[in-house]
Amino acid sequence: MIPLLSVVVPVYNVEPYLTECLKSLAAQTLEDLEVIMVDDGSMDGSRRIARDFAAMDDRFVLLGQSNQGPGPARNEGIGQARGTYLAFADGDDVVPPEAYELLVGKLAETGSDLACGAVARLVDGELEESVLHEKVFRRPELCTHITDKQVLVRDRTVWNKVYRRDFWERAGLMFPAGIYEDVPVAMQAHVLATSVDMLGDVVYHWRKRDDAGETSITQRRAELANLNERLTAIRAVRAFFDERAPELLDGFDALVLEKDIVFLFQALERAEECAELLELSGAWLAELGPHALATAPSLRRLELHLLRRGLVAELREVREFRRTREDGTRVRPRGWRTTNWYGDYPFFRDRRLRIPDEVFDARDELKLVARVEECEWTGAEYRLRGHVAIHRVDRKVGKVDLWLSDGRRRVPLETRRTGRHGVVAAIDPERLEGGGPSWRLQARAETRGLVVKGWCRDGDANSAWRFSVPGWSRTGMDITQ
Repeated sequence: MIPLLSVVVPVYNVEPYLTECLKSLAAQTLEDLEVIMVDDGSMDGSRRIARDFAAMDDRFVLLGQSNQGPGPARNEGIGQARGTYLAFADGDDVVPPEAYELLVGKLAETGSDLACGAVARLVDGELEESVLHEKVFRRPELCTHITDKQVLVRDRTVWNKVYRRDFWERAGLMFPAGIYEDVPVAMQAHVLATSVDMLGDVVYHWRKRDDAGETSITQRRAELANLNERLTAIRAVRAFFDERAPELLDGFDALVLEKDIVFLFQALERAEECAELLELSGAWLAELGPHALATAPSLRRLELHLLRRGLVAELREVREFRRTREDGTRVRPRGWRTTNWYGDYPFFRDRRLRIPDEVFDARDELKLVARVEECEWTGAEYRLRGHVAIHRVDRKVGKVDLWLSDGRRRVPLETRRTGRHGVVAAIDPERLEGGGPSWRLQARAETRGLVVKGWCRDGDANSAWRFSVPGWSRTGMDITQ
């Protein structure tokens, strides 16, 4: 019988982890599947483990080839796959029990070409949020597309997904050889799909390996050959986007500057001889669009400026500065008649280096931090206490305004300052008569010509604080505060 789902697992020297991976596949609540294991020339006991699983469970099939890398191994498995749907898992990772049932179920419901879900990092047996995927799946959505949901540019992995096999074949998708074979394929699939389903559920546990070889793996990311391969993958994605979805280029470039270029910096920090790395750095920077370079955060712009000028010693100093500022780098005002806001970083107005001030300009990075800590009834009014500050600015805000809004009306509140960042305001419910049942609190902070606005948060929560008007209800029942 033809299985509903084919899962392709490339296997190469993952003996300590493979059993857990294959057990997680065998335990899937979606039982109608086949697991195609492709031994890519393993030199440890991985092939034996895979062979034992194939002997115990007829849903498991073992193929073999000489060592060619994960891309060709996956292609070999795809060629043998029979399922209506297609998925991938790496031999050192774990798939949660209901993952494939959830992903396949959504595709059956919506008719989309691929479904993807959130990822957790498996670190020393504990699950943490995957930094690579951290901003992607916070707002799930069905039947969407990467050109509409551009945060999907960050979804660069192939194993947190299920694909319709006829879509895969129709799109002509194939993994290239090399270390970063999955990035171009994941991006091509997102663009070529008619629609995509995004799930908020965690569907994959991506292991951070702690064996003795992990150090060397991390170090190899900063090797010249490795960096060249990463650049090749970046070029492949940019060329594809340029032809098929140019609106995604800026977002992809920003991600490269946020994540990928760090490995280039790490290589320059360790290298004794930097000539070839600096030449490669020029090629990296030449690939990135001017918008991403100009709008990068100020500390990253400083690193890029030093990189472009080949100032390796200064770049190393800035990298060390970044590592020692775990609580965030400060932004300070400069000037009296016209105040600008600059990152308090090394080499600002250094006469020797003469780095332009605009490299340090951090005004656009400053954000309001406003939260409501308490709201109580005094017998005559509601007394609100909160906190208003500007993130990364270590000084008292000059002026604070608060107002309530129901989306149509705006009711200013009389505000009093307490301490360095505290505010107290009074809410008279009578002033809200005729408005909606729910009001949100907005703040405006001004200091030294800098103005920032934003909605107030509920304590330390990430949600907006709301005030429900006592006595207002379409059903005649009071909505309590």
